[in-house]
Amino acid sequence: MPSAELRVEVACYAGHKGEETPRRLDFGGRTVEVVEVLDSWLGPDHAYFKVLGADGARYILRHDTASGHWEMIMFERSRSP
Repeated sequence: MPSAELRVEVACYAGHKGEETPRRLDFGGRTVEVVEVLDSWLGPDHAYFKVLGADGARYILRHDTASGHWEMIMFERSRSP
């Protein structure tokens, strides 16, 4: 079964405590600015971020803290009324 994760380049802002916060996503030839970090949480080996993109979509990003790699593990396009 193919993996649902998508490798993504993430431009971050490092806060005063050194934590990385996503600001821009680059994947599949697209660039999406992060409008808002909706949620974030820590797992045993990964940091997770749920973000709202300027395209109106929501993304969940997983950051492998050991390797520094980022993956997109969820994408949800907003529904138009």
